[in-house]
Amino acid sequence: MTFRLALAGAAALVLALPAAPVLAQSDPAALDLIQRLRPQAGGTRGIRVPGAADSASPAPTVQPAPIYSTPRVTPPSAAVAGPGAPVGRPVAPAARETTATDGVAAANITVTFPTGSATLTPDAERQLAPLGRALASADLAAFRFRIEGHTDTVGDAASNQALSERRAAAVRNFLMTRYNVDASRLTAVGMGESQPLVPTGDQVAQPRNRRVQIVNVGG
Repeated sequence: MTFRLALAGAAALVLALPAAPVLAQSDPAALDLIQRLRPQAGGTRGIRVPGAADSASPAPTVQPAPIYSTPRVTPPSAAVAGPGAPVGRPVAPAARETTATDGVAAANITVTFPTGSATLTPDAERQLAPLGRALASADLAAFRFRIEGHTDTVGDAASNQALSERRAAAVRNFLMTRYNVDASRLTAVGMGESQPLVPTGDQVAQPRNRRVQIVNVGG
């Protein structure tokens, strides 16, 4: 009887323990972000959305998660190669996936907010979870990051600026409180509608412009 009660007590204790946190190494999206946000050997590089690759232990190759994005721009003056292609015909530039300066590790994440709100929804928290795991990993522990809030052109510029600042601050706070990312490693800034990923006219609802951009600003 005593033995059975002891087993039952142990089982109840196991059930009561909190679930172990998901680590970046077991999250393909977090691993992808680590590669995009870490400078590459020999210098930094622009990332395609979501470093130096360690020659001693190369990071695993992971299929990019669909919500992340990096600059991949083909010079307009480049000529089309291949049989049958007109000589000297310019190649249309590829769509940029971040607005970070070329050579800077950066990533975009589409984060869902209620209209006009800076409150993170449960869906938004799920979207940010891989970023939290990536920033909390040892791979990125030596780096600081800028959390940028971006909007589309719907609404007036002043309101969009203020909204983007609140949303960037909400993301920073979430990363600090949920994933214990040190406050000194994160800076939140609002960019409003000033740096669209997809150039549009005024009052255009462009989902790709409503995003949070993460930029590696060094150690």
